[in-house]
Amino acid sequence: MRVISFCTRFHAPTNRLSLFRRSHHKLIPPSSSSCFRNNNCSVMSGHNKMEQFDLSSNTVIDHPPALTDKITLTRDAGPSKFQVIADFDGTLTRYRVNGIRGQSSHGILQQGNADYDAKREALYEHYHPLEFSPLIPLHDKTKLMEQWWSKTHDLLIEGGLTCDAIKESVASSSIAFRDGVVELFEFLEEKDIPVLIFSAGLADVIEEVLRQKLHRTFKNVKIVSNRMVFDNDGRLVSFKGKLIHVLNKNEHALDMAAPLHDNLGIDIGVEDEENAYVKQRTNVLLLGDHLGDLRMSDGLNYESRVSIGFLNDNVEKSLESYREAFDIVYLNDAPMWGALELVSQLFPTEAS
Repeated sequence: MRVISFCTRFHAPTNRLSLFRRSHHKLIPPSSSSCFRNNNCSVMSGHNKMEQFDLSSNTVIDHPPALTDKITLTRDAGPSKFQVIADFDGTLTRYRVNGIRGQSSHGILQQGNADYDAKREALYEHYHPLEFSPLIPLHDKTKLMEQWWSKTHDLLIEGGLTCDAIKESVASSSIAFRDGVVELFEFLEEKDIPVLIFSAGLADVIEEVLRQKLHRTFKNVKIVSNRMVFDNDGRLVSFKGKLIHVLNKNEHALDMAAPLHDNLGIDIGVEDEENAYVKQRTNVLLLGDHLGDLRMSDGLNYESRVSIGFLNDNVEKSLESYREAFDIVYLNDAPMWGALELVSQLFPTEAS
């Protein structure tokens, strides 16, 4: 029995950018740039795309002095004390693709068995409203989420999910990364800064999305998610480690998951040492699109945390709670350029 990897590498060009945009603490109308609104700038180089966007029109910062203090502390500590923790769906990926709601890493998966796909959909219809019910105590809700995830995983095994089905599901999906994600990962890789992608989904699906949509992987990226185990015929037989669901998706789950590059030939015997090394990085940039994503840093005794929230929809309804919770809020499915500018300001690359 073996764990199957779908990851491949290839060299991708590195792009850089200039200065961090000015801060705004009041909501400003969306940018008039059609390129920004529609995310149709993929044919432009990364540098030219950065030049095109003025994120100030879609940026909300409620407490600029507090943010400045965090930036100063993080910069002074240096990159060796820094890490990035990121949600996947709706954070690294776009909320809308070609004007239509984009798919999630959960939603794209088709087992190749209509009966089992229907059973998983029925579980979603039953448990999803319970996940967001304000009437259910957290302890009881946690048990319900464990039931949902466990039943879903059982169906994936019983239904005979295969490696090929995962590849085909991703290939036919509309899931897409935000502009600037590749450049952000490249910058962090160059600086030896770890990126933890936290997901209550399936690590193998996320890896396949990275492989097909970004056409590469990164040695500094670690996926904290549920990992599958396949037999020699490529059929799912079990899951590795403890169950990670939406209510325990935090730094405590770090010890449950295997890094993305385990399956690229790196000795997994160093995993415990690597996890301890990550936990020593006490300055954090947290990226999320839900208020609950702020819990991803629970369990880490951080000194400073800069949080970026992507408010993709229902801006008028949700802005007040987002601006109070996150240090920086980007509106209207914004690209990742602002986060890239921030880390570039924190740890600039000296000109040769």
